[in-house]
Amino acid sequence: MRKFETLGYEQENGVAWVTLNRPDRHNAFDITMIDELHTLWRDLRHDDDVRCVVLTGAGDKAFCTGIDRGVDIPQPSSPYMMDDPMLRVGPKFSDLWKPVIVAVNGMACGGAFYLLGECEFAIAAEGATFFDPHTTYGMVSGFESMHLAQRMPLGEVMRLTLLGNAERMSARRAYETGLVSQVVPAADLLDTARWAAETIASYPPHGVQGSIRAIWAARDLTRAQALTMAPHLIELGNLDWSEQAGLFQSRSKEFRVR
Repeated sequence: MRKFETLGYEQENGVAWVTLNRPDRHNAFDITMIDELHTLWRDLRHDDDVRCVVLTGAGDKAFCTGIDRGVDIPQPSSPYMMDDPMLRVGPKFSDLWKPVIVAVNGMACGGAFYLLGECEFAIAAEGATFFDPHTTYGMVSGFESMHLAQRMPLGEVMRLTLLGNAERMSARRAYETGLVSQVVPAADLLDTARWAAETIASYPPHGVQGSIRAIWAARDLTRAQALTMAPHLIELGNLDWSEQAGLFQSRSKEFRVR
């Protein structure tokens, strides 16, 4: 079993459970956590036993509060060059195309949006809150606001970004704006994420991963460029027709309505 200094890790039923585990620092990133998370994402690419990931935070106060303010990151002298180790925390930056579900168990702010911006979808506990403090402290919200702008209406991103520490977005408002896909009581958060993750993990993995690539391509490319990728993704990821037919015949008749 994988062991880390700053992450909790468990694996069951095709799902990797990853927990940001610095609750005394509101699960803020230090360099060790950044390195461990990047290493884990890269490693999971080679683990065929893992078909889906759930990412959450330790404790009930915070999911993640971005970079720990006590971390010193030396910068080049030129304003045209910057070292940002936070780029490495995202699963897509690490070329992980297995589905990642974020279970937001509390406060999510600042650099937490690197993770929310690169997950497939997020589920939030009712008490979760979202805000970006950069402008309050005289900082530009660059990467964080760009991640948010891919998930939420422009006016909502502007408000969350510009008001900084003065206002926090509730879980319900995050759902209304599309940042999270579901809001549940805190006691139900992990069970809700477990159902979704284990369901996805039960499906043939290449079809899942190809679908993920298609959806991200549709977001990142022009419509014409993305459509040219679709036939290749289908060819790579589809099961043989007879296998598809077998799965159709044995399909479950049960489903949930959200």
